Amino acid sequence: MNIDDIKTIAVIGAGDMGHGIAEVALIAGYKVFLRDINQKFVDRGVGRINASLEKLVSKGKVSADHFEKIKTELMVPCTDLAEAVKEADLVIEAIPELMDLKKETFKAMDAAAPAHTIFASNTSTMKITDIASATNRPEKVLGLHYFNPAVIMKLVEVIKGEKTDDETMQIGFDFVLKNKKVPVKVHKDVPGFIVNRVQAPSAVLLGCILDKKIADPEAVDAIFRNMGSPMGPYETMDYTGLDISYHGSAYFAEAIHEDFRAGETLTAKFEAKELGKKTGKGLFDWSTGRPEIDVSKATDKLDPMDLVAVNANEATKIVAQGACALEDVDTAIINATGSPFGPMALIKNMEPADLAKRLEGLAERFDKEIFRPTQMIKDGNYK
Repeated sequence: MNIDDIKTIAVIGAGDMGHGIAEVALIAGYKVFLRDINQKFVDRGVGRINASLEKLVSKGKVSADHFEKIKTELMVPCTDLAEAVKEADLVIEAIPELMDLKKETFKAMDAAAPAHTIFASNTSTMKITDIASATNRPEKVLGLHYFNPAVIMKLVEVIKGEKTDDETMQIGFDFVLKNKKVPVKVHKDVPGFIVNRVQAPSAVLLGCILDKKIADPEAVDAIFRNMGSPMGPYETMDYTGLDISYHGSAYFAEAIHEDFRAGETLTAKFEAKELGKKTGKGLFDWSTGRPEIDVSKATDKLDPMDLVAVNANEATKIVAQGACALEDVDTAIINATGSPFGPMALIKNMEPADLAKRLEGLAERFDKEIFRPTQMIKDGNYK
């Protein structure tokens, strides 16, 4: 098989990520079966796709003729899993991040799909190898990790499980290109892949700052707003959902190191169901809309380079494991977040001894082994 053999796609899950992934494939001209567990969820996903496409048509980014073809020919909404995958060449799963649910779904897809069908998971953290183990075709299972909102963000991580074959990886890579996205191959199935793994230590540091009451969320976010960032790190956590941060922290604590476990502040917010924008309250009050950040309150108790340093340090760990090349880290971060720079570019001019000293200082101050500098950092092999 090659990319020209991929004609029909099935997207399993019509929620935030699934409907966006389906829309991207529809714009690229693929026939797409969009499936969810009940008609209400399917209809909501279809409605969101149509509303988005109407805007794109009004801006001249999608032709009216193509939009009509999508509505009448290319998009096939359904609730039956077997129907969704029966003629699919590529299936992309975008269901909740529960391993048992993913395995159950992949097992059912494996029984219903043709032998040639490739399966992909949009999981943001879970091992592709574990998901693939539920099928009789692990060589045809890979990760295609899109970023939210999928229609706008450019990056798709193309992740190789332990048994994924080269043909499947190449088709996944080429599919991303045909969708006018930026693919980055992840050659080893490391927890969190590139973007979420590299950014995980800064989330730990931000948690420490809250737990130790070094600065409040507004004072920290004001620093980043003054630097030109459209949203500070704490507002971003609220925007995406503190439950997402909490569950991601728990996964990394189990898969990598206990230091990733959510701190007291985040745990308390999670237990109180104060999850950010979705509940009206989190680290900020969202009850009347987006929180106002007083940029005059910027604290001098946090150096933004500390966040960059711990993320760059983590990046060198996955590079050393063979997950990706150093240059892939910045390509991934820039295209997943919209940031103008990646962490490796930002530390390039720092002296290894200074960077190592900064990291050792953070490790001691916050009692976090994960902040200690890697050998690659100490040797200056990040330049």
